[in-house]
Amino acid sequence: MFRKVLVANRGEIALRIIRTCKRLGIKTIAVYSQPDMELKHVQEADEAYPIGLGPPNQSYLNVENIVHAARESGAEGVHPGYGFMAENPALARSCEESGLVFIGPPSKILGNVANKLESKRVVSEAGIPVIPGSAKEVIDEDTALSEASEIGFPVLVKAVYGGGGRGMRIVRKDSELGKALERASAEAETGFGHPDLYIEKYLEKPRHIEVQVIAGKHGKTIHLGERECSLQRRYQKLLEETPSPVLNERERTNLVNLALKVASVSRYENAGTMEFVRAQTGEVYFMETNKRIQVEHLITEMVTGVDIVEQQLRIASGDGLGVSQSEIKFEGSAINCRINAEDTSKGFAPTPGRVTKFEAPGGPGVRVDTALYDGCPVPEFYDSLIAKVACWGQTRQEAVSRMKVALDELVVEGVETTVAVHKMLITDQRFLAGNYDTQFVDQLLVDWDAQASASLPEVAAIYIAMKHMAAQESHKLKDAPTTTRWKTGLMPSSSLRPALYIEGP
Repeated sequence: MFRKVLVANRGEIALRIIRTCKRLGIKTIAVYSQPDMELKHVQEADEAYPIGLGPPNQSYLNVENIVHAARESGAEGVHPGYGFMAENPALARSCEESGLVFIGPPSKILGNVANKLESKRVVSEAGIPVIPGSAKEVIDEDTALSEASEIGFPVLVKAVYGGGGRGMRIVRKDSELGKALERASAEAETGFGHPDLYIEKYLEKPRHIEVQVIAGKHGKTIHLGERECSLQRRYQKLLEETPSPVLNERERTNLVNLALKVASVSRYENAGTMEFVRAQTGEVYFMETNKRIQVEHLITEMVTGVDIVEQQLRIASGDGLGVSQSEIKFEGSAINCRINAEDTSKGFAPTPGRVTKFEAPGGPGVRVDTALYDGCPVPEFYDSLIAKVACWGQTRQEAVSRMKVALDELVVEGVETTVAVHKMLITDQRFLAGNYDTQFVDQLLVDWDAQASASLPEVAAIYIAMKHMAAQESHKLKDAPTTTRWKTGLMPSSSLRPALYIEGP
C-alpha cells in the first residue's frame, strides 16, 4: 500500500479521499489554488502545496504544477478525484513518466476510453447496443449540419472528452445548431481542455442509468450495482438513487452484464462507471464510460458497504482488488441530493461568497459529504457543488423519509442553495412512484416558483422576534471561553513548499 498520496482536487471529494487514506495509514498531500487556501481539505491533509491562481487552467488543470508538487512532497501516488484532470490521459502519462502512480486507469486505457467516439466504436463491434450518432468529430457547422440531417433531429451535441453534463446541447432544428456548437465547444474547452464535439440521436424522455464497476489489473472485474441518475437539470444531475425503481431483476441482470462486457472489451482498470440510457420502450443503449470515481459514489457505498476509494488505492498500489463478487451484498436503498450554491430564483445562477453558518443533518442512515464550515469561502471559479446529502433505508420509502428530515435539518447560510428544489422533488408524487425521466426536472421547473412563501415584511417580523428571544436567552448564559480553529498560513502562489498551520482566533 502507498505511504504517501497527493490528492489532485479540491473541496469535498479531496476531503473524502483524505479520510480513507487516513484510515489506511496513508499520509496525504493537498494542493490548492490561491482562493482555496482556507478550504478544509488543505487543513486536514498532512501537507499542502499551492499550485496557482484561481482559474482552473492555472491550477487544477495545470499538469506541470501538480506533478511538481507530487515530486517535491515525496508522494508515491496521485489521486485525481473527479472532474478537472481525472479523465485526462495527460496527467496519468506525466505521472507515469515521473515515477508516480496515477490512482485510476493507466494513461493508455484513459487515452483509448477518453474519446467517446472511439469507445462507442469498440463496444459496438463487440455487439453492445449504442445510441446512433456520428462516427467522427464534427469539424465545422457544415459538417455538423450534414451529420445531424442524416441522423435526424432532434440531436444532441456532445463533448468528445469529459463528462458530467458539460459540453452538451440539445438541438431540435438546424437554425439552433450553430449556437449550440459554439457554446458546447467553449464549455468543453474550459472544463476538459478539449473543444472537440460529436453528434448523436436525442432520445425523448429516456432514463439515465449507470453501473459501478471495479476492475483489477489482471482482468478480475466486479460490479456494485446500478444507480438511477435521471433527475437532471440541463444534463446536470440533481438527485441519484440506487437501486433504480424502474428495473426488474431480469433487466438489472442484463444491464450489469452489459457493463461488465464493456469493461472487458475496453480492458478497463480501476474504478469506473458504464453509463446507459433506457428508452421508453425498454431498450438499453451504452452511452459512455466515466473513467473515475463518480460524484454519487456514496450511495453505492451505503448499499454495499464497499469503500470505492479504498479499492482504487488497493488496485493502483498493486495490492489487488480486495473484494469478490460473491462477497458483495446489496442491502436497502439510498438516495443522494447534490446541494449546489445556486440561486434557483435567478435561473440557477451560481452564488459564490462565504458560508456564514453551516449545520449538517444527522441521524440513522444519513451521510453528508462536504467540506463546508462556518466562514468557508465558495470561490467563483469552480463547480457550484458544495455538499452531498445521502440517506439510506431498508426500503426506498424509508430512504425518502429520512431525506425529508435531513433536508429540513440542513442549514447553509451566506449563499443561496438548491435545497428547495430537492425538497420539491422528493415530495412529488411522480418521483415517489418512481415515474420520471431525464426531462422530468426541466419540465417540472417551468411552473415552479422558487420564491419564499412569506412576504418581506413577514420575514423581517420573524427575524426581529427571533433576535428578541435570543437576547433574552443570552442573559441566562455565562460568558463562554473563546474557541479557536486551525487556519492555513498564507503562502505566495509561486512557492511549492508545504503550507504551515497556525492556531489562532
